[in-house]
This record gives sequence, structure tokens and C-alpha cells, in this order.
Amino acid sequence: MQLTDFDYLLPLDRIAQFPTDKRENSKLMVLDRTTHEINHKHFYDVAEYLKPGDCLVMNDSRVIPARIHGHKERTGANVEFLLIRRIDGDVWETMVKPGKRIKPGDRIHFSDDPFLAAEILDFGEDGTRIARLEYDGLFWETLESVGSMPLPPYIQRETEDSDRIRYQTVYSKIEGSVAAPTAGLHFTETLLKQIVDKGVDLAFVTLHVGIGTFRPVKTEQIEDHSMHYEEYSVTKAAAETINRTKRNGGRVIAVGTTSVRTLESAVAIDGTLPPGDGSTGIFIYPGYDFKLVDGLITNFHLPKSTLLMLISAFYDREKVLDAYRTAVEEEYRFFSYGDAMMIL
Repeated sequence: MQLTDFDYLLPLDRIAQFPTDKRENSKLMVLDRTTHEINHKHFYDVAEYLKPGDCLVMNDSRVIPARIHGHKERTGANVEFLLIRRIDGDVWETMVKPGKRIKPGDRIHFSDDPFLAAEILDFGEDGTRIARLEYDGLFWETLESVGSMPLPPYIQRETEDSDRIRYQTVYSKIEGSVAAPTAGLHFTETLLKQIVDKGVDLAFVTLHVGIGTFRPVKTEQIEDHSMHYEEYSVTKAAAETINRTKRNGGRVIAVGTTSVRTLESAVAIDGTLPPGDGSTGIFIYPGYDFKLVDGLITNFHLPKSTLLMLISAFYDREKVLDAYRTAVEEEYRFFSYGDAMMIL
């Protein structure tokens, strides 16, 4: 398929720069894959579309404050680090600005109190750098103090303190993502309780979202595109809940494309979900045969993105693009801090 098959026109003022006042006040577009009807709701209505015996699968990865600012010890030049992936211990793959001036052997100083510095060890792939971090005390506490939230490039404003809360799901638990699994941003503790009280199970998987989520597809034929790998984990409890749902005829509804990719990567040949850890570079586009996922909650995605291709695989490319055009007309808000879509 052509990359241009997944393009659409989006006015810049539809790109949400801030979240809604309350998480659950986002709009919700509901698509019915059987009747092809579109309903316009708010996210606080989401429980209306869930049935007893269904299971919501959520990604509990926590966004780390991965953007840190410092200077080269030798010259004093300003440097911006974006931590991408922990390789081993204190060694990380990073994106560095300005990259051309940062070479192996350079030392970067970020903070005195708490102390945080880095030594560049090597060049990585795609212009990244491999760096060893140096710090006193506990790493995550140091990073929380020194770093800032890595908002996507299409949010064109300075990071605010509120982003530490709002660019994080209420159920996030395991540090490791450099971008939020944004479909989950709309849930509140109250809404989750309402859903559970209705007889719907919650299952939590983990996939640490990498920087590849922002990297554009550059091949004209989408089949030639290669995904970056991301680490995932499925606990025994999550696997048992999801397998029980399928056995009993309930629907497995993935919250976000990261949950979809976790489930469809980990599923066994017999259609069951085993517990375990893994790494996935799965690329889902039209023609893919879904093994586990029966429904999907997601945000509105960038034109020509792999996320839009996944959505088009789950429903129908032309109908998805029609829905996106409707969303533009109805003044839905797009991307990470934007509104949501539910496909059943």
C-alpha cells in the first residue's frame, strides 16, 4: 500500500496543546464496525459501551521525565538530552541536541544538587548517542528532580508542572516510557470504579513506549517500513484474566495501540495469551488478522503514521479516514492531549 493512502488534512488548530480541564471531559467518537454508525459522546460515557464479562487491557507503563538540560564540561555549550532506552544499568541510548557537536569522550554536566552527569561512550543508530549516567543517590529520584516530561514535538509550548500529572495515566506504575500511552489519559479513578462495578475486568500489561512512536514513515510503500523494537511484559494475572474473558465469550478491548501491539505480539499460536516478557517490532497495517483484540480505544493519530495504519487494519481504511474527516468538522481535538475514539 502507498503511504499517501493514509494521509488526511488537519488544520493546525485541531492539534491539542493542552489537555481538557478534566480527563473524562474529552470527546469520544464511537465507531460500530457492524453498522458503521458514528456516535458522538464524551469519555465519561464510555461505560455505556461496555458489557459485563468484557475486559479492558491497559498499559501501565509510566512516562519518565526523560528530557534533561545541561552543558558540555569542556566548553560550557548548552546540551539537551532525551533518554530513549535503558541498555544496561546506567548506560542509556539517548538523543542529543546539538548532536553534531557531541562525540564519544565528551562529558555533560546536568545538575549539582542532586548531582547528575553523563559521559558519551559511543555513537548509536539513527544519530543517537550511547551514554553512561553518573549520579548520587537513587536514579529515579534524581531524574524526577532534574528532568522534565518529554512532550511530543507537535505540542509547541514549554513543559508545565501540570504535565507531570496530566501526561501520565492514573494507573501508570512501571517507569520506562518516553511517550505516554495516550488513550489511557482519559480515565479517572472514579470512571475505572464505575467500569469495574459494571462487571468489566481490568488487565494491565506493560509496553515501554519508545521514541519510534514519533518517527515518520519514510518509505513510499508502507510494507518496506521497519518498526523500532519496544520491551513489553505480560503478568500471569493479566494473562489469566484475558484468557478467561475469551473463554467465556467476553470482549477483549485494548486501551491504546500499545496494548494492541503487546497482545498481538505475545499471543500464542493457539490463540491464548501466555505470561512473559519480550521485545516487539510488530507492524500492523491493513490485511493483518487480529488474534486477541475485539475492541479498541485510541486517540486520533498523525497522518501517514504507523498508528493510523494500525487503526485502519482494525476497522477499514476508508471508513477510518471518513471518521477522521468528520472529527475535523465536529472540532474534535487531535493527538496526545486530544479526544478519543472507540471502535467496537
